[in-house]
Amino acid sequence: MRFWQIGATALAAMAFLGASIPTARGETQLQGAGASFPAPLYAKWVAAYNKAHSDVVVDYQSVGSGAGITQITAKKVHFAGSDAPLTAEQEKQAGADILHIPTVAGPVVLIYNVPGVKESLKLNGDAVAGIYLKEIKSWNDPKIAALNPGVTLPRMPIQVVRRADGSGTTFIFTSYLSAVSKAWAEKIGAKASVDWPAGLLTTPKNDGVATMVKNTPGAIGYVEAAYATQNKLAYAKQINKEGKEVTASTAGVVAAASTVAFPADLKISIVNAAGADAYPIAGYTYILVHQDLSYLKDRAAAKALVKFLDWCVSDAQKMTDGTDYAPLPPEVQKKVQAKLRTITFDGKPVQE
Repeated sequence: MRFWQIGATALAAMAFLGASIPTARGETQLQGAGASFPAPLYAKWVAAYNKAHSDVVVDYQSVGSGAGITQITAKKVHFAGSDAPLTAEQEKQAGADILHIPTVAGPVVLIYNVPGVKESLKLNGDAVAGIYLKEIKSWNDPKIAALNPGVTLPRMPIQVVRRADGSGTTFIFTSYLSAVSKAWAEKIGAKASVDWPAGLLTTPKNDGVATMVKNTPGAIGYVEAAYATQNKLAYAKQINKEGKEVTASTAGVVAAASTVAFPADLKISIVNAAGADAYPIAGYTYILVHQDLSYLKDRAAAKALVKFLDWCVSDAQKMTDGTDYAPLPPEVQKKVQAKLRTITFDGKPVQE
């Protein structure tokens, strides 16, 4: 089995319930599920790791952060992907031993499909919040026009697309809107699943949003930048906290991340960061794993899992070159590796 070959129904049916999953060839299989935000990069990582390790098969199902959190809470997967840190209530439900392992950071972009507009549009926080609050309803609205002088904008309704599922990308996006818009913070807030204004188009996962925007004239939606690149979709430049016009890039994400230090629990927000080069809608994505792996009933599986996670935050970081993801800074890699050394099995560290 390899990445993308397990459907959502099959994943649910697997339900290893605390046991490792042996394959037909006696390999140890590590099952992950969750965020679609990092899925294009995780696909490369999984393929490379499986090729290099004949005794382990890693599989990751892109089902959205919310579904991934549900799976790791129920201990039905070895690890989960989420761009949104667990809330206190979610941590309580999961058993309070969930570790947040940051892997990479990436930008969230506003993709759009505006017929006749060939220029790269510019947006700021006020305009984006207005669009998603359904206060700005047409592409030629004065607030959009003022940001794009010289661009002929059509008098065309804006078709606003949002995620239907619990989504870490939504968490990053709404965290940004909460930081730049008092109205958004008061009416909607920052969550992986929010009570959206009525009248928005809905679809699950990043690839679903990309497809819907691509096929809907007048549409706008938010996705991790890799999905815009893959689908050859136009996306807006953003006006950042310093009033500078910035295009989504790994350099812009690195600039945003450099302004914030990682706390002990490794949960961090880099939205609306200061700095002339900082891209404002960005965030880290995490692998969620239980600190106590005794429930696996298999020390070999626990060891294989920690070895894979250590590889993700070290050697695999080199595979971010040429992608839309920013690697962990070297000093952060060391912090994360130290956190991995706290994972135990039957009361003893998994890493010796």
